[in-house]
Amino acid sequence: MIPLELKVTAARDLLSVTWDDGAVSLIPASMLRARSRAAQQVRADIEGNEHSFETVTMTSAEAIGSYAIRLVFSDGHDRGIYPWSYLREIADSAA
Repeated sequence: MIPLELKVTAARDLLSVTWDDGAVSLIPASMLRARSRAAQQVRADIEGNEHSFETVTMTSAEAIGSYAIRLVFSDGHDRGIYPWSYLREIADSAA
């Protein structure tokens, strides 16, 4: 799956993704932050450290080549890279 369009909403709390199969996904920033595969987040998950990201928003989004997007969050987390296949996995679980 490849996104045709990615938009961060005005409130910066949702990522809107239009996929090449016509599906449109609205993914909450809090879910994207929680599902980051960055080493710091993976370690926190392994250690069972629960964090609430309910108030986290996206402060920027940057294309990484033609395969992923890097998101920066209001809590300072800037290491989240979301390849298209993983982004779709998150989107499908948000539906």
